[in-house]
Amino acid sequence: MSWLAVVLGGAIGSAARHGMNLLAARALGSPSPYATAAVNMIGSFAIGVIAGALATQRLALTPIERTLFITGVLGGFTTFSSLMIDTLALWQAGAIAKATGNLLAQVVFGCVLVYAGYRLGIQSSLD
Repeated sequence: MSWLAVVLGGAIGSAARHGMNLLAARALGSPSPYATAAVNMIGSFAIGVIAGALATQRLALTPIERTLFITGVLGGFTTFSSLMIDTLALWQAGAIAKATGNLLAQVVFGCVLVYAGYRLGIQSSLD
């Protein structure tokens, strides 16, 4: 059953990710790391909120539901490999500062957003 949860969640997350790519390409042109940055930041915040809410028992998910949302949806939505290929494309295009900034910004802001989401998940349960 957990495999089905991963497949279903992954399909949802991957479709949402593709939608972000299409929106970014229309708005900003290609190649652009902005879609990857957006999904990584949204995913970082979302997993922080879920983890915080689970830690304080404000949110109760079965093991299958956790697999569906965390491994499936968020795993399909955010991808480290996309961050890396976008960074490589910038590097190969000679945009070394942009490549470095892209990598550092997503790692640093991703960590900040995981923490912010976690605190929000905890705080919401204290209200």
